Amino acid sequence: MPFADTLVSQGVLKTPEIISAFNTIKREDFIEEEVKEFAEYDQALPIGSGQTISQPYVVAFMMEHLRPKKGDRILDIGAGSGWTTALLSHIVGERGRVIGIEIIGKLMQTARKHVDTYSFIKKGIAEIIEGDGRKGYEQEAPYDGILVSAAMEEEELPSALKKQLKVGGKIVIPIKESIWVFEKTGEHQFKEQEYPGFVFVPLVKES
Repeated sequence: MPFADTLVSQGVLKTPEIISAFNTIKREDFIEEEVKEFAEYDQALPIGSGQTISQPYVVAFMMEHLRPKKGDRILDIGAGSGWTTALLSHIVGERGRVIGIEIIGKLMQTARKHVDTYSFIKKGIAEIIEGDGRKGYEQEAPYDGILVSAAMEEEELPSALKKQLKVGGKIVIPIKESIWVFEKTGEHQFKEQEYPGFVFVPLVKES
């Protein structure tokens, strides 16, 4: 059974637009030949440079809490293989925008190729840039949502990300071994919720 169907039956994937993205954007298009046979497995897989493509369950869990929708502007930090950038691009559509940030240059180049397998960069929906995700990407702010796919060790949310989020928007971010959801309720106010019990690779810092 494809993992999308399994995640629906487990009640993890619920939103039609997110389910459609999981069914359309094939995970196998974002991994190397030697691990393609494991594409439908619900596990993280290596993508090189000490990084991984996240477990589908975890990506679905985070997407359902981010709740991206058509026309949204989303910042995708730790773009890695480009899979989450492509999933988000499918959801936001041609009136939306997704900026993927990847600090490792080699992965950034590969992610661009992967994402444009679906023509999202050609169509102007997505862009993938090289940079430190903790700084966000002010040039295209404010964002309706910010997704972070690697764990921060610091307890405090980076001020740049807080500032670049619209009021009403959400940041979904792993901090240590929990996924945190921060909803911006006012210019300097956030409502937060913790979901413990997850494991991520660390968010790489600028050296």
